[in-house]
Amino acid sequence: MAAVPPSSLPHSAVALIVLTLAFAALVCESKLSVDYYAKSCPRFNDIMQQTITNKQITSSTTAAGTLRLFFHDCFLDGCDGSVLLSSTPFNSAERDAEINLSLPGDAFDVIVRAKTALELECPNTVSCADILAVATRDLLIMLGGPHYTVYLGRKDSRISKSSLAESDLPRPTLPMSRIIDMFAKRGFTIQEMVALSGAHTVGLSHCKEFSFNLKNDTQYNPRFAQALQQACAGYPQNPTLSVFNDIMTPSKFDNLYFQNLPKGLGVLESDHGLYSDPRTIPFVELYAKDQNKFFQDFAIAMQKLSFYGIKTGRGGEIRRRCDAVN
Repeated sequence: MAAVPPSSLPHSAVALIVLTLAFAALVCESKLSVDYYAKSCPRFNDIMQQTITNKQITSSTTAAGTLRLFFHDCFLDGCDGSVLLSSTPFNSAERDAEINLSLPGDAFDVIVRAKTALELECPNTVSCADILAVATRDLLIMLGGPHYTVYLGRKDSRISKSSLAESDLPRPTLPMSRIIDMFAKRGFTIQEMVALSGAHTVGLSHCKEFSFNLKNDTQYNPRFAQALQQACAGYPQNPTLSVFNDIMTPSKFDNLYFQNLPKGLGVLESDHGLYSDPRTIPFVELYAKDQNKFFQDFAIAMQKLSFYGIKTGRGGEIRRRCDAVN
């Protein structure tokens, strides 16, 4: 059978082939594999599934919180579980940086539960970084999100510094140009950045992150801005006050977040930035119209993110506890 010349293939097929080859090269180079624990911890998948299912049923905010925890871990020097480390008298860890203080306890708890169960089953075998990567994917699916393959074999970092989190994690108040630059520095395109921003279709934002701007940002729907002001009226006295990122389907992973933005129903300044910057508007409109395309691109971007800055071999360790180095 004659080979089909690339010029005769549709653009989508060519793109898929390029992505497949790129991922294959990345997997080979990183020494990760889908069945990394097949022999060393055969019940890995069963234990993970049971743990996250029980936790999500008990606390429905776990999935969105874990997705955010994963992003904060990976975006800062790679997917290495560094965000899970606790501070010591000699070091202030990432999780104690001001930007990370709002990371939800349920997300940390589900990782601790999975790690505890896996240590009983197969001690000193499964990394906290791998646990976080798989938990994020599986919890995302429980919310109706897309499936993507998680390759395993990451090692855990021995270093975690709050100072890095303050300077290197994107804040919702940053200009869109700055956010685009931060993603580009890590090898992500503008379209991948917009796709990943779709994670705001679930979860919460704390009032302190946007309340100061409600009267000044003309991109808010006026009635929505008024409702946010009422919901956040007590936030100076109660900094834990928060609102849903997507008021339409807050617990379902879908494309409603993108549909909300043209209507002025974005919560954060960065949400509005996506629909005011000419570089990002086309992708917002694309994902608002086509949920399947959003899911496809989000899954690809999440898989790419899961490879970012990983540690393998002697570059890391398998922590016995996720909150402390060995």
